[in-house]
Amino acid sequence: MSKKTMLLVNRKRGVMIAAVASLTLISLFAFFFFFIAPSSSSSSSSSLDPLLGSARVVFQTNYGDIEFSFYPNVAPKTVDHIFKLVRLGCYNTNHFFRVDKGFVAQVADVVGGRTAPMNDEQREEAEKTVVGEFSEVKHVRGILSMGRYDDPNSASSSFSILLGDAPHLDGKYAVFSKVTQGDETLRKLEELPTRREGIFVMPVERITILSSYYYDTKMQSCEEEKAVLRKKIAASAIEVERWRIKCFT
Repeated sequence: MSKKTMLLVNRKRGVMIAAVASLTLISLFAFFFFFIAPSSSSSSSSSLDPLLGSARVVFQTNYGDIEFSFYPNVAPKTVDHIFKLVRLGCYNTNHFFRVDKGFVAQVADVVGGRTAPMNDEQREEAEKTVVGEFSEVKHVRGILSMGRYDDPNSASSSFSILLGDAPHLDGKYAVFSKVTQGDETLRKLEELPTRREGIFVMPVERITILSSYYYDTKMQSCEEEKAVLRKKIAASAIEVERWRIKCFT
């Protein structure tokens, strides 16, 4: 093979390798932007209350879903107890026995509020009480706060979702959670017909928690893993480009 022919072959080979390198770069960046680039949902979740944990619970009612997250560092014992009740399915077939527009929607105690019978494990957990974990978190719309009797350590499984600001409850009832989605459902509940029984404003028709489920936003989004992969892809792209410039230009 002549020198001229070899030169042409080497040039063609160099062009092909450069093309492959360029395609590799394009593929890396395409993968980055379409699959692991930061999404708008991740930025919106980060704008939530920084005290909230990553666990989410969803109550599916006959008027729509209500999703809430916990304050694990504000009321750890309360959060553990309520989350265990959720995981055991204790709130399924329970109901909101109280809806006072602009004030609270209160979930009944699961021991007497469910229509389905309870098994031994459910009943054992449901009959427990938790110490009053009172904090400086304010009672504003969307906050979940434990119900109790006069005894500050008598909270069990009943809790209220605030439908408005209630500063007179601050420091007296344990705040443990906050609504993250479902305010439109709460507004539907506020418009339902009610009747008054003593101090309670109660819905005329039963508001049933048909079922409940839970998930973890951290496991769902895999943001930490995505961040590591983004760094690796960026480093790989820089390395490919460095070799392309050095060897094929």
